[in-house]
Amino acid sequence: MTLSFDSASDGNGVEIRDRVERRTYTLHTSGSVSPTPADSEDFRFPVDDAAVVETDVVTLPSLVGSYVREPDGTMVLEVREGTDARIPAGTYEVEISAPMKVYLRVAGPFSVAATDAGVRFEFDSEAAVRVGARSHHERPAATVTTTERPRDVLAAFSTLRSALKTTSVERSFPTLRGHPPLVEVGEELHVPDELDVPETGVRVELPADLRHAVVAAPLAFYLGAELVPGSAPRIVTDEGFAYGLDGPAGFEDAVARTLKQTFLFDCVVRTEGYYPVELRERNAVEPLVDLDFAALYDKSPAERLEAYLSVPYEVVAEHVPAWKLGTHVDPTPENLPAVPFLVDDLAVVRTPDAPSATARTPTADAGTLARDGAFTRSTTEANAEPSLVDPGRTGSVEQAWLGDSAPVDASKATPTAFRNRLAARTDADAGDADIAVVCNDTEMDEERDVVAEVYGSREDLPFDVTVHRDLTTDELRGVLAEETAFLHYVGHIDADGFACPDGHLDAAEVDAVGAEAFVLNACQSYDQGMALIDAGSVGGVVTLSDVINSGAVRVGKTMARLLNRGFPLRAALSIARDRSIVGNQYIVVGDGNLDIAQTESGVGLLCQIATGDGQHEVTVRTFVSGSTGMGEVTSPMFGATDEWYLASGEIDTFTLSDPEMRLFLMDENVPLTVDGRFAWSENVDLEDL
Repeated sequence: MTLSFDSASDGNGVEIRDRVERRTYTLHTSGSVSPTPADSEDFRFPVDDAAVVETDVVTLPSLVGSYVREPDGTMVLEVREGTDARIPAGTYEVEISAPMKVYLRVAGPFSVAATDAGVRFEFDSEAAVRVGARSHHERPAATVTTTERPRDVLAAFSTLRSALKTTSVERSFPTLRGHPPLVEVGEELHVPDELDVPETGVRVELPADLRHAVVAAPLAFYLGAELVPGSAPRIVTDEGFAYGLDGPAGFEDAVARTLKQTFLFDCVVRTEGYYPVELRERNAVEPLVDLDFAALYDKSPAERLEAYLSVPYEVVAEHVPAWKLGTHVDPTPENLPAVPFLVDDLAVVRTPDAPSATARTPTADAGTLARDGAFTRSTTEANAEPSLVDPGRTGSVEQAWLGDSAPVDASKATPTAFRNRLAARTDADAGDADIAVVCNDTEMDEERDVVAEVYGSREDLPFDVTVHRDLTTDELRGVLAEETAFLHYVGHIDADGFACPDGHLDAAEVDAVGAEAFVLNACQSYDQGMALIDAGSVGGVVTLSDVINSGAVRVGKTMARLLNRGFPLRAALSIARDRSIVGNQYIVVGDGNLDIAQTESGVGLLCQIATGDGQHEVTVRTFVSGSTGMGEVTSPMFGATDEWYLASGEIDTFTLSDPEMRLFLMDENVPLTVDGRFAWSENVDLEDL
């Protein structure tokens, strides 16, 4: 089983563990409880497994999105900070947005009280509380085979929409978009019979070539549309509506805009259904358009799409959430197997306009080294650097490149890494997350000591950290082969591989690697990182050139803290690279969506603080976690707002008083920039602002 329900360590509660995604959540009770299996069919919403406990109190360890519902799904109460409510007699389901989806099946009457510290559900007497949970983990239902012929590729990509769990506006929730089937290139087109493809009355017509197919795949998936050959790119519905995808800015821009606009309106219209929350984007968009959101909620996908696209994109553009991922894809047959994974991330896909120009990243010169009194993490004077390419920007929070060469300011994605992700996340008996810290140079002990302390410092997460020093080639080979969640390497790497006391270990000669993710904080570690991906790793952080030790320490320490707080690799590096002049030497290789821990808030937070006249302006920037996706909502849980926001990118600026600021700093430990200075909230005193 993926999920387990056990007594909490002190006995007073239920610990729910998702062993595949390495997520843990504890419901606290007033006394000792022993969970026993329950029927998962008792719940209105789907759950993977369930248990029952006898208790008079259930307490959530933090304030998270929670909703009390009638058996038919109608919302009775949205739980917010300050909620103090009495629920009458009846049967209810409580939906809890935890690291996995959690539901409580309970009988009233009961009371609900919420503060910034958590939520308390109290029953009049001891009651049977059924606890159900659903993992965010998704696996492809099947594998589709296609030839390299574009018409077959269009047919194969048309099956990706089979992963949609609904074609209603709720498809905008990440948990209702399953992982699309895999795609392999073979001798003939083959679509497994078990794939259930929805009929939405929507088609996307495209010129039959690979470029149009890979760019339009995420849009077709989200619309539940069939991809068919056509003379010009356009959307067509059974009702006779047609919408061109070859606007003034070109095909790729038109596809991106259509995906974003449709997604935004779905998120707005879904507030008419199961989630009638105060959504900032609805409040902003509704006065700008002449659309009946209540009526649209019950319309067909084709009818909604026609209404959405009647609005010029420019009208709503500033209210579209910052897109999580933009990916440049070289549209070759070799990259076709990666497309379902990009679709799973709902990525905006673009292709290189022309053979990409090579680029060089700036390196620290001898004068800089002398001024810093620093040394680099290189053992040779002139290592060969990888061929570099600047893919350009996509306007997304995170950038990826799927093609030859190493990208500048983007992650290097590969089909191999995506396949490794599926293989790594299949073991339901994975247990605690094992983390290996390796330091093969005593001059770098500062980073070793700090990162070893940081990883696993959160009491609510089951980490097992092992520190290794001065490993020989055989010992390092053994550590690489071990099944671990994460490897943080500190030391020297050169053209011959990892520097060890008895020589070098070239990762290209390692048969299998068990480290799911890694940071190789050494000079010119790109080639070794790519070799780790080829041997089984999913994703990691590497360097493109030589790095000054002092700068590498700052990047390494910051990466460790961000990963420990639940930031995915790409998001963590986007913040950490600003901490040093050598930050632009670091990139992510493999699957940058990978994380090693869960966030406390559901999303990663980076807050910018400006202070004056006894008030504090807090600008909140959000990063979607590795286990969720576009469509996640968040609320800052401070200030005077009751609004929810679509997560991803900068959501708003809030004005906090001194007491509110003090509570914010005492709450979750998050990264900050205070008047341009990077800090962590747990280390900032109100008096320092």
